[in-house]
Amino acid sequence: MSNDYLSFYINGEWVKPEGRDTVDVINPATEQVFSRVSLGTAADVDTAAKAARDAFPAWSRTSVEERLAILDKILAGIKARSEDLAQAISQEMGAPISFARSAQVGTGLGHFATARQILANYEFEEARGKTQIIKEPIGVCGMITPWNWPLNQLTCKVAPALATGCTMVLKPSEVAPISAMILAEIIHDAGVPAGVFNLVNGDGPSVGAAISSHP
Repeated sequence: MSNDYLSFYINGEWVKPEGRDTVDVINPATEQVFSRVSLGTAADVDTAAKAARDAFPAWSRTSVEERLAILDKILAGIKARSEDLAQAISQEMGAPISFARSAQVGTGLGHFATARQILANYEFEEARGKTQIIKEPIGVCGMITPWNWPLNQLTCKVAPALATGCTMVLKPSEVAPISAMILAEIIHDAGVPAGVFNLVNGDGPSVGAAISSHP
């Protein structure tokens, strides 16, 4: 498998970006290039946001049991690919592989496990006096994550959004994007419906700004 990730994950598929620009991913420990990713544009964000909007009505109506089953499959996928994730994090952060295995991957797994545990016991409806409170998925979530603790930052956003029935567009850090690409593969293999999770790589002034200002 090539070390380069030149496609984006949009609407359940790996698709080519609108533009052709790429960025090198450098291992800070060696200062060597070990991968490349494509740089997206506002047009890519628009495509991903539309996919997320279209997927929201159906995903938001899924049962707790259905979402628990998906989270279980993602947890199994993270465990199965823990070494792939550790190697990616070690290279994109320059972290010792022992630290990437024990702490970095462990926290990512922990966020999904916690989201699953909370979802299993969460009351989406409750009565307070004469008032009935109903908690509903908010809609499409835009997510921008930094380079430090990359899998931790990804999963502490993605796991709760999936658990609560939201859809999303994610932009990982362009300097540490490889663990995010592996997570996207895990999510795809877990059978998350098309459009629920979307990933667009890019820098802050282009993709980040497009996500944060998107209507």
